[in-house]
Amino acid sequence: MTTAEPTPRRRRGRPGHDQAAILRAAVELFNRKGYDATSMGDLAKELGLTKPAIYHHVTSKEQLLSRALDDALDELTAAVTEASRKEAGTSAYQRLRAVVRRSVEVLVAHQPSVTLLLRVRGNSEVELAALERRRWLDDRLAELVADAAAEGALRADVPPALVSRLLFGMVNSLVEWYRADGAYDTAAVADAVTVIAFDGLARHEPEPPTSQAS
Repeated sequence: MTTAEPTPRRRRGRPGHDQAAILRAAVELFNRKGYDATSMGDLAKELGLTKPAIYHHVTSKEQLLSRALDDALDELTAAVTEASRKEAGTSAYQRLRAVVRRSVEVLVAHQPSVTLLLRVRGNSEVELAALERRRWLDDRLAELVADAAAEGALRADVPPALVSRLLFGMVNSLVEWYRADGAYDTAAVADAVTVIAFDGLARHEPEPPTSQAS
């Protein structure tokens, strides 16, 4: 009688040291020490690994930076791309308001990576590519602002490119103070940003001149 061969035991890696964990630790270090000042040795020490163990998952520090910046940009890029599509039954104003709200949600979900994105200065090809993607987002949002103004839904006396920068600036300021365990949840912050922004951008009819008493 033959016996079945034993099922080989699956090799298990060290818990918590997969690619996602390495990327999270790298982003935290880049934000704390600065990207240029952080070495792969620093990352290995932070994780309690050897550098060869890290290189099993990634090829370089620059690859970690690239992945972190993609994490910050990919969902927002998808949201802005969707909002830029002119679909029947939706106005530019509705799509603009929705994408501003969505940008708050994306920032909160990816706050460490967005924090890192806002600190890059174009010192490498990876950083330059990320800055180019940010410019693309600004341009698409400015187009939505212009379209909403053309519909008569927004005031037309502020340049769309400036409005785009101000909207993203308001959202990006959350990295300085927002905490997931703080007093405000994501929905409350998204509501506040959209109300404040779009009340200020609302088109107001000029008040009729008051009659002068003779």
